[in-house]
Amino acid sequence: MKPQSFERHAKIVPPYHYVMFPILGLNLLWAIWRVIVGPGIDSAMALLMSIALVLMGFYARVFALRVQDRVIRLEMRTRLAMLLPKDQLASIDALSPRQCVALRFASDAELPGLVAEVVRTSLQDPKAIKRMIKNWTADHSRA
Repeated sequence: MKPQSFERHAKIVPPYHYVMFPILGLNLLWAIWRVIVGPGIDSAMALLMSIALVLMGFYARVFALRVQDRVIRLEMRTRLAMLLPKDQLASIDALSPRQCVALRFASDAELPGLVAEVVRTSLQDPKAIKRMIKNWTADHSRA
């Protein structure tokens, strides 16, 4: 596997992103075309089905990412409880889910300092938080 960094950490699944979604998009366009040129029950049902398939594909990804983020937050809370000094443990509850997810790429050595900075500045932008990370820890187990 290639090393991850801020520039190369997005998870792309080619069959999902580059095959399934274009096929679903073409199917939706085809169904719309069929309703326009030959309205009827069959073409209307095909359009409804193609809309349902696009929504299903979209929400399958959204739901998987939501569960992944919850697991990451749990992992990060456990990791932070082990790594943060006692006077910084209250920072765990101060972190939003988005902040936890962004901080997961930080090495154990730099994580306490980054948590202190993120909480102190109330930085919410995940990209900005990820850019602060110097020693990137790869996460190859993402959905």
